[in-house]
Amino acid sequence: MSRKLSLAITLAVIFGSGLIVGMWLSRSPSPIEIATVTPPSTIDYKPLESGEAVVTRVYRSLSPTVVNIVAHKLVRNFWMQVVPQTGQGTGFVIDSRGYILTNNHVVGNAENLEVTFLGDRKLNGQLLARDPVSDLAVIKVEPFKGMKVAPIGDSDKLSVGQRVVAIGNPFGLQHTVTAGYISALNRDVQINNRVIIGMIQTDAAINPGNSGGPLINAEGKVIGVNSAIYSSSGGFMGIGLALPINRAKRVAQDMIKWGRAIYPWLGVLAWIDLEPRPAAQVGLPPVKGVLIVQLGQESPAAKAGLHGGNRFATYQGLLLRSRDGRPIVLGGDIILAVDGVKTPTFDKYRNVILEKKVGEKVRVTYLRGKEQHTADITLAPDPRIH
Repeated sequence: MSRKLSLAITLAVIFGSGLIVGMWLSRSPSPIEIATVTPPSTIDYKPLESGEAVVTRVYRSLSPTVVNIVAHKLVRNFWMQVVPQTGQGTGFVIDSRGYILTNNHVVGNAENLEVTFLGDRKLNGQLLARDPVSDLAVIKVEPFKGMKVAPIGDSDKLSVGQRVVAIGNPFGLQHTVTAGYISALNRDVQINNRVIIGMIQTDAAINPGNSGGPLINAEGKVIGVNSAIYSSSGGFMGIGLALPINRAKRVAQDMIKWGRAIYPWLGVLAWIDLEPRPAAQVGLPPVKGVLIVQLGQESPAAKAGLHGGNRFATYQGLLLRSRDGRPIVLGGDIILAVDGVKTPTFDKYRNVILEKKVGEKVRVTYLRGKEQHTADITLAPDPRIH
């Protein structure tokens, strides 16, 4: 077979194969059913509001309700001379009658309070009441036409990741806005020598001067009172803490109505936080709980049959003391839980009680010797807080 004939046969084969493939590809495809989904008419396809828009809207809406507070008081210096001292903080209007909520540590024992609204309207403030337990205070100013009240949200319905805005007066810079997110919930923090549980943690910048200002959600409602920061430098390091507004609202209502906060009380006057090992060493059950050292005589717990201590703990004739130096008094009941919530320390016990209301009945679980008991106790107003 000549070379030309071989080439012709090869080309014919290639051409024929291409023709067959082309005919196969050009044939009509089999019908394929494609499922289509019609979106329901109830879905709103409006794009999410940008972060910038949220902050701007919230600031414009809430800034007229936020005030700068300057507290003037007289103190003694190193040479025992009486000199004026000035502190600054933030507050916000919670009632059209001129009531302003802030932190107790902002006002302290101020002799005079100067309250400045947006637009530099300055008013004299009267300290109505303050509460070191929750670090809150209420100031009264003369209401004026056009005064706006901050809308209050629900701090029981918060979620980690929610956008929040803080308005305040850091370092005296009036009406400064910062933004961030809820970083965590139910944080415990020590303020004024006591632990406050259940606080809101945020990464919105909080600095000295922001104390007492509102923490606001994207809907423009106050969900917390900015109260503290975690910091090794004194400045903001990404962890701000706010008291939930539901708790603050209850305290503020009491202060406006009664001139003081009304707290529920079980009756424990003195106590020791137990740890299993030290407890076992003095002959107590090896548990974590609150050992009752002393109860109020007419307290709800005493009326319910709970006992305080009746003898000092000793070892080889020596008086045993707790870590804080107090003598260990035995013979009292050990509180383990309130309404099913474990109370390994007095701080935990106290904060569980503070979440209740006066007149509410709580179930207390306690140990007497090695036997566990329960008692249903009606909480009374704490007579020690005025």
